[in-house]
Amino acid sequence: MKKRVFVAMSGGVDSSVAAALLQKKGFQVIGITMCFNLAEFKGSKPSCCGLTGIEDARKVARLLGIKHYLLNLQKVFQKEVINDFRGQYLAGLTPNPCIRCNQFIKFGVLFKKIRLLGGDFLATGHYARIVKTKRGYFLKKARDLRKDQSYFLYRLGADQLKHSLFPLGNYLKEDVRLLAGQLGLPVASKPDSQEICFLPENNYREFLKSSDKKSIKPGLIVDCQGNILGTHQGTPFYTIGQRQGLGIASKHPLYVTSIRQETNQIIVGSKEDAFSKECLLHQLHFVGRPFKKKVEIKVKIRYNHKEAKADLYPVKGKLKVIFHKPQFAITAGQSAVFYSQSIVLGGGVIERQRKLND
Repeated sequence: MKKRVFVAMSGGVDSSVAAALLQKKGFQVIGITMCFNLAEFKGSKPSCCGLTGIEDARKVARLLGIKHYLLNLQKVFQKEVINDFRGQYLAGLTPNPCIRCNQFIKFGVLFKKIRLLGGDFLATGHYARIVKTKRGYFLKKARDLRKDQSYFLYRLGADQLKHSLFPLGNYLKEDVRLLAGQLGLPVASKPDSQEICFLPENNYREFLKSSDKKSIKPGLIVDCQGNILGTHQGTPFYTIGQRQGLGIASKHPLYVTSIRQETNQIIVGSKEDAFSKECLLHQLHFVGRPFKKKVEIKVKIRYNHKEAKADLYPVKGKLKVIFHKPQFAITAGQSAVFYSQSIVLGGGVIERQRKLND
């Protein structure tokens, strides 16, 4: 019997080509599109979660001659992604909702659902690869390093990797576009979504304003010595390393170096002040064995940041990271992911830490 694959189809080019490739390989392909809260996704820009995305996925499924289903995950998405996103910003952290969505929604609820329906695999249009070794299944960077999304998938476990497929892992993005055109897919020229799916206008500040005005209060912007330089509109609107939008006249560029929730203050300094060598990680996840002693490994502190060499030390269920060279804007709430060459070994969430000048 053919292996049954459920493809998470967003209506975009990548997931559409993924479905077509798997069909050509002889899999029994079934398209499934996650529906969240349609009322919130009516921005002027295309969104993978909106009505346009759903209709595009249906068109592709119809062209390929495969079944297509819509799965309403509004409640769990609201709880695990949107509420967490809002709560972390209000707490002075900078969340990564895509990582959380992959963990709890795509490879959480959806993964369990397709397994109950008899699916052998869940496939997505992510640019990443899965490798099987003597130690089990591991996540690996995509061939196209410019599009590699392994960072967003680091919380996947061995069973999820065993029953998942990433058909685009060995393709370059331009080749995927070319394939979409050759296959006659109606989304071949559709632009990629560059935004958080539940923020079609990509404006998280307006989203926070509309959802929790009472918790957002103006406060002081001070330098590292405590001198008052100006006022801010609310700590959730700022992140570590931010330079633009501070509203401060200065002879030298200023960057956000710290966010003090307890005093409702934003601390700014020079770019050099925004560099640091250490951070502490919690909410740890390992694909293989956890680190039990000091290890030297490369760590990526955010998606668009090149991984850097660091020493990791286990500390009471957490990991202390000491980079060999200072890193710019290590940000609480973001994830730090561990790489051994191109293989993902795990990662954790960066905790807020007080600096000496705090």
